[in-house]
Amino acid sequence: MSGFGTEAEQAGSPFILYLEGEEQQAAMESLSFWVSGLLLPVYGREVTSRSPWCSQWWEHLEAVAQLHALWLAWQELTGPNGGLTGPAMWHRDYLGPVMQALRDPDGPFAGCRPGGHRPKEAPAVEPFPV
Repeated sequence: MSGFGTEAEQAGSPFILYLEGEEQQAAMESLSFWVSGLLLPVYGREVTSRSPWCSQWWEHLEAVAQLHALWLAWQELTGPNGGLTGPAMWHRDYLGPVMQALRDPDGPFAGCRPGGHRPKEAPAVEPFPV
Protein backbone atom coordinates (compact mmCIF):
# COMPACT_ATOMS: atom_id res chain seq x y z
CA MET A 1 0.00 0.00 0.00
CA SER A 2 2.99 2.31 0.14
CA GLY A 3 4.19 4.63 -2.56
CA PHE A 4 1.59 7.35 -2.02
CA GLY A 5 3.01 10.79 -1.25
CA THR A 6 6.54 11.90 -0.62
CA GLU A 7 8.82 10.36 1.98
CA ALA A 8 8.45 13.52 4.07
CA GLU A 9 4.65 13.18 3.96
CA GLN A 10 4.84 9.52 4.91
CA ALA A 11 7.36 9.91 7.75
CA GLY A 12 5.61 9.33 11.03
CA SER A 13 2.17 9.15 9.45
CA PRO A 14 -0.14 6.60 11.04
CA PHE A 15 -2.32 6.53 7.90
CA ILE A 16 -2.64 2.97 6.69
CA LEU A 17 -1.88 3.71 3.03
CA TYR A 18 1.62 4.81 4.09
CA LEU A 19 2.39 1.69 6.15
CA GLU A 20 4.20 -1.44 5.02
CA GLY A 21 5.00 -4.92 6.28
CA GLU A 22 4.43 -5.69 9.93
CA GLU A 23 3.28 -2.14 10.67
CA GLN A 24 0.62 -2.36 7.99
CA GLN A 25 -0.46 -5.84 9.13
CA ALA A 26 -0.78 -4.68 12.75
CA ALA A 27 -2.81 -1.65 11.66
CA MET A 28 -5.13 -3.86 9.59
CA GLU A 29 -5.63 -6.24 12.52
CA SER A 30 -6.45 -3.35 14.87
CA LEU A 31 -8.76 -1.76 12.30
CA SER A 32 -10.54 -5.07 11.72
CA PHE A 33 -11.01 -5.52 15.46
CA TRP A 34 -12.56 -2.02 15.72
CA VAL A 35 -14.78 -2.46 12.64
CA SER A 36 -16.12 -5.85 13.70
CA GLY A 37 -16.19 -5.18 17.45
CA LEU A 38 -17.59 -1.66 17.62
CA LEU A 39 -18.41 0.03 14.33
CA LEU A 40 -20.63 -2.59 12.72
CA PRO A 41 -22.43 -3.83 15.85
CA VAL A 42 -23.34 -0.26 16.80
CA TYR A 43 -23.61 1.57 13.47
CA GLY A 44 -23.80 -1.14 10.79
CA ARG A 45 -27.50 -1.03 9.90
CA GLU A 46 -29.12 -3.57 7.64
CA VAL A 47 -27.58 -4.39 4.27
CA THR A 48 -29.86 -3.59 1.34
CA SER A 49 -29.38 -2.93 -2.36
CA ARG A 50 -29.54 0.80 -1.52
CA SER A 51 -27.09 0.42 1.36
CA PRO A 52 -24.56 -2.29 0.44
CA TRP A 53 -21.76 -3.63 2.60
CA CYS A 54 -19.05 -6.13 1.72
CA SER A 55 -18.18 -8.77 4.30
CA GLN A 56 -14.67 -8.64 2.82
CA TRP A 57 -14.37 -4.85 3.15
CA TRP A 58 -10.57 -5.17 3.49
CA GLU A 59 -10.46 -6.16 -0.20
CA HIS A 60 -11.60 -2.63 -1.14
CA LEU A 61 -8.71 -0.17 -0.79
CA GLU A 62 -11.08 2.82 -0.68
CA ALA A 63 -12.97 1.24 2.22
CA VAL A 64 -9.72 0.49 4.07
CA ALA A 65 -8.59 4.09 3.68
CA GLN A 66 -11.91 5.59 4.74
CA LEU A 67 -12.45 3.21 7.65
CA HIS A 68 -8.92 3.77 8.90
CA ALA A 69 -9.40 7.55 8.77
CA LEU A 70 -12.70 7.10 10.63
CA TRP A 71 -10.95 5.00 13.27
CA LEU A 72 -8.15 7.57 13.69
CA ALA A 73 -10.78 10.28 14.21
CA TRP A 74 -12.59 8.00 16.68
CA GLN A 75 -9.42 7.58 18.71
CA GLU A 76 -8.76 11.31 18.80
CA LEU A 77 -12.29 12.54 19.44
CA THR A 78 -13.49 9.90 21.90
CA GLY A 79 -10.22 9.63 23.82
CA PRO A 80 -9.27 11.52 26.97
CA ASN A 81 -8.32 14.66 25.02
CA GLY A 82 -11.47 14.67 22.87
CA GLY A 83 -13.41 16.90 25.23
CA LEU A 84 -17.06 16.62 26.09
CA THR A 85 -18.18 17.42 22.54
CA GLY A 86 -15.64 15.11 20.85
CA PRO A 87 -18.04 12.18 20.43
CA ALA A 88 -20.75 14.42 18.98
CA MET A 89 -18.26 15.91 16.53
CA TRP A 90 -17.14 12.40 15.52
CA HIS A 91 -20.73 11.39 14.77
CA ARG A 92 -21.53 14.58 12.86
CA ASP A 93 -18.30 15.20 10.98
CA TYR A 94 -16.92 11.71 10.39
CA LEU A 95 -19.28 8.78 10.97
CA GLY A 96 -22.20 10.02 8.87
CA PRO A 97 -20.23 11.12 5.81
CA VAL A 98 -17.94 8.09 5.75
CA MET A 99 -20.71 5.52 6.18
CA GLN A 100 -22.83 7.31 3.59
CA ALA A 101 -19.96 7.25 1.08
CA LEU A 102 -19.09 3.61 1.75
CA ARG A 103 -22.68 2.38 1.68
CA ASP A 104 -23.76 4.41 -1.33
CA PRO A 105 -25.22 2.17 -4.07
CA ASP A 106 -22.46 3.45 -6.39
CA GLY A 107 -19.76 3.32 -3.70
CA PRO A 108 -16.93 0.85 -3.22
CA PHE A 109 -19.29 -2.01 -2.32
CA ALA A 110 -21.49 -1.67 -5.40
CA GLY A 111 -21.96 -5.14 -6.81
CA CYS A 112 -21.12 -6.89 -3.52
CA ARG A 113 -23.91 -8.84 -1.87
CA PRO A 114 -24.23 -10.43 1.57
CA GLY A 115 -21.75 -13.27 1.50
CA GLY A 116 -20.48 -12.28 -1.95
CA HIS A 117 -17.50 -10.03 -2.62
CA ARG A 118 -17.02 -8.71 -6.15
CA PRO A 119 -13.65 -7.18 -6.99
CA LYS A 120 -13.80 -3.80 -8.66
CA GLU A 121 -11.94 -2.86 -11.79
CA ALA A 122 -10.13 0.45 -11.42
CA PRO A 123 -10.73 3.11 -14.07
CA ALA A 124 -8.15 3.27 -16.85
CA VAL A 125 -5.42 5.86 -16.36
CA GLU A 126 -3.21 7.20 -19.11
CA PRO A 127 0.45 7.70 -18.25
CA PHE A 128 1.35 11.26 -17.35
CA PRO A 129 3.25 12.83 -20.25
CA VAL A 130 6.85 13.51 -19.35
